[in-house]
Amino acid sequence: MLTLKLLALAIGPGIGIAVFIYIRDKYEKEPIGLCIKCFLLGMLSTLPAILLERAGAELGFGISETSVIRTLVFAFLVVGLSEEFSKYAFLNWYAYPKKDFNEPFDGIVYAVMISMGFATLENIMYVFSAESVAESLNTAYVRMFTAVPLHATAGVIMGYFVGMSKFVDPVRRFGLKMMGLAAAVLFHGAYDFFLFVENIPGLFIGAFVSLIIAIWLSFKAIKAHQKNSPFKNDFD
Repeated sequence: MLTLKLLALAIGPGIGIAVFIYIRDKYEKEPIGLCIKCFLLGMLSTLPAILLERAGAELGFGISETSVIRTLVFAFLVVGLSEEFSKYAFLNWYAYPKKDFNEPFDGIVYAVMISMGFATLENIMYVFSAESVAESLNTAYVRMFTAVPLHATAGVIMGYFVGMSKFVDPVRRFGLKMMGLAAAVLFHGAYDFFLFVENIPGLFIGAFVSLIIAIWLSFKAIKAHQKNSPFKNDFD
């Protein structure tokens, strides 16, 4: 029973956010099967992220108690870039070419599905690798309100730009995709950086500030693509 509770706490937040975004797609819903596939691919995207992060660690990058710059590089270029690029790669390779990707909001939907798959498997690994039941429960509850929403907001922000890119001149397409990836890395890296620098008291607050800003921008991005949906007039 306890194992089931921990599993529910680990997978619940990611599935809940995925459902929330699916509901927010008000005018032309995406196929549920395609959304599930993106969620599962998001889980798979943890593999290249882990490999990239291990490669970065082997090159000497990591959290440093003496060098803020080294920690900064690790947070943004090793963790943030590895994880967001892995998610972006599956978004661009699998979801982007689909005929069902037919409005800018779809970029948000598919990016979040992939991000929530990633966050869910990551959550399971963290929760079940804890040394005690109390630590597992604490990890699950803390990540429910921090790490999982962080992955979701990064997905929304990335998806906002990727969604726009499909419906603009091809010359601008790559630039918008890279803006989405860069923005996701920026917020992900900032969140991790403020948590990694433990030797400066109070700096961890920056992680929550960056998360709040990312959440605010995410809701603005969602509203913007809803407002500009080409299918909106069909429901007016």
